[in-house]
Amino acid sequence: PMGSERMEMRKRQMSTTQETPGTAQAQHSAGNRGSNACCFCWCCCCSCSCLTVRNQEEERARRTSHELQAEGIPNCEESPAPTLEEVNAWAQSFDKLMFTPAGRNAFREFLRTEFSEENMLFWLACEELKQESNKSVIEEKARLIYEDYISILSPKEVSLDSRVREVINRNMLEPSQHTFDDAQLQIYTLMHRDSYPRFMNSAIYKDLLQSLSEKSIEA
Repeated sequence: PMGSERMEMRKRQMSTTQETPGTAQAQHSAGNRGSNACCFCWCCCCSCSCLTVRNQEEERARRTSHELQAEGIPNCEESPAPTLEEVNAWAQSFDKLMFTPAGRNAFREFLRTEFSEENMLFWLACEELKQESNKSVIEEKARLIYEDYISILSPKEVSLDSRVREVINRNMLEPSQHTFDDAQLQIYTLMHRDSYPRFMNSAIYKDLLQSLSEKSIEA
């Protein structure tokens, strides 16, 4: 029995001796981490991969912000506030909605809620292209429209069938004001059939109509 107790005591001593250096080392390591750690992980800041990731993210954010500013994402068109008569007319036909800047702005606001604002942006860009007469300006604008709305690499790519895409690709060999006419018509038809009915039942349209109706009654 005494021999067994001595053996157990010796095992415990040996175990304690083995654990002590490791524990001390761990505590020392933890101390270093605590004093030099970055805000993302327990590692040495001088070689912290998290800092690299953070720097990359910040650089990407700055670059994205700069690109958006350079790109000049168009704001809503300038227009006077719509009248009750105009807003009622929007319900009569999609053409009447798209005829006025106020109608396009309201519809564009709705498209933004459905993540399909690029359809209106593309349509507006095509309308702007048609107003150009300078050959070099036409070529530059056509290239930008293609990159922004036709390229499959663009996050703002519009939905077009293969036939229309083939027409555009041929037209881009010698761009003109009418390079995207077929595509513009297809997107116009898509907005008319798909988005317009939902817009007429949306809170955006109904709230605007109610607000103007109340103002009309008060007047």
